[in-house]
Amino acid sequence: MYKIISDTSCDLRKDEIRDLGIEYVPFKISIDGKDYTDDENLNLDEFLEVMKKTENPIHTACPAPYDYFKIIEENKDKDIYILTIGSKLSGSYNSAKVAEAEAREKFEGINIHVIDTKAASAGTTRIALKLLDLVKEKDFDEVVEEIEKETDLETTMFVLESMKNLIKNGRIKKTTGLIANVLNIRPIMISDDGEIELYEVNRGMKKSLDKMVKAIESKCKREKPDLITISYVEDKDRAEKLKERIEDLYEGAKIHLRHTNGLSSGYADIGGIVIAF
Repeated sequence: MYKIISDTSCDLRKDEIRDLGIEYVPFKISIDGKDYTDDENLNLDEFLEVMKKTENPIHTACPAPYDYFKIIEENKDKDIYILTIGSKLSGSYNSAKVAEAEAREKFEGINIHVIDTKAASAGTTRIALKLLDLVKEKDFDEVVEEIEKETDLETTMFVLESMKNLIKNGRIKKTTGLIANVLNIRPIMISDDGEIELYEVNRGMKKSLDKMVKAIESKCKREKPDLITISYVEDKDRAEKLKERIEDLYEGAKIHLRHTNGLSSGYADIGGIVIAF
């Protein structure tokens, strides 16, 4: 028996995770003084509409150690795996590690492991899917070894349609973001070992997406991509066309497509596309 606990940086749908043995520990998100919990009660359409309209920063709060611990306690007799957004992006990993330490102290012999996915959105989703395959085939120690290898081998890339949220939240200078928007610049970003860096700058979303798809071959750390996850914010047609393009270029790879949950929507913004491989 196993239990997978994940923060809501994962983009698997909230209505499907229980059948998979996954339970979410939600982030809290605040927009214009209104608090949202990134759980099954979040009205995503309303959330996205408010996000579009606000000129103020979006604030997020990661789960507390107790949020993790109470689920651990309920499942202490199972093999427990905890997935978090990359530790360099949020304090969620640290909260999970505190809960893990408390569980080891309180429940002797418990099988529990916290996984720093070194990613978010499509990257966390891909690790979750890999983990689901592993727990069906291997014992606890083997699963831990294999999933840690997966996090080291994974690469996440993304292209943003809008830099509005990055500007509002101080991630880039306002003047830089405004110039990029005026010039129709759509940078490709890459996360390697949890550090987000600029990969390439292009004019136009279509060109950047095409370059990102072609980069899968050169940036893939295995012989060829086996599972590619795609997360998108609102523009499903764009995401489906991207999926078709990837299927044409990387025959045999499984492609998993999902809309972002609340947290990833806040990071990627309207029209954003995130892929992991």
